[in-house]
Amino acid sequence: MFTGLVEEKGKLLSKIPTGDGFQFEVGASLVLSDLTIGNSIAVNGCCLTVVKRTENSFFVDTIEETLNKTNLGVLKQGDLVNLERPLKADARLGGHFVLGHIDTVGRVELIKELSNSHWMKISYPEKFKHLLIFVGSISIDGVSMTVAQLEGNTFSVGIIPHTWRETIFSEKKVGDTVNLEFDVLGKYVERIMSNKVNNES
Repeated sequence: MFTGLVEEKGKLLSKIPTGDGFQFEVGASLVLSDLTIGNSIAVNGCCLTVVKRTENSFFVDTIEETLNKTNLGVLKQGDLVNLERPLKADARLGGHFVLGHIDTVGRVELIKELSNSHWMKISYPEKFKHLLIFVGSISIDGVSMTVAQLEGNTFSVGIIPHTWRETIFSEKKVGDTVNLEFDVLGKYVERIMSNKVNNES
């Protein structure tokens, strides 16, 4: 379980093919303080397992299923990634509940610099429209964000300077992909209501 509050930006140091997947070596500093083999870590919002570590990096494996549902496969050596360790039981909960289970990949359609923030519009597959609501929560590359505008199969978010600076949002360009995880509470509500309608019909 994560919160969508990115702790630091890591760097992809190596991307080693392993069958239909890859093993990534990610350079980091802050998250390494208590990271051990077998721990979970969110890389661009995707929950992965640490399989090896060095003094300045950790290794994670990605399989075909993960690569099909996320943008991790398009990462290149030297790319920056958002990193977050799992939520501690005694920690304050900022952001929202993020599982690290990516639902789909979105596409950056617009990035606009405003007077004191940035505005980003993202398109996504239409079949997920029912999972987004105005001012609802969504995880974008592992960052907890609030939906500021909905239009067709696009949504927009306003990004404050701190988030722009401390995450990989500042690296994004129009046409880039982002990992999207829709709010798990919304998914449960939708499932419950769907079952209720089916049982009544």
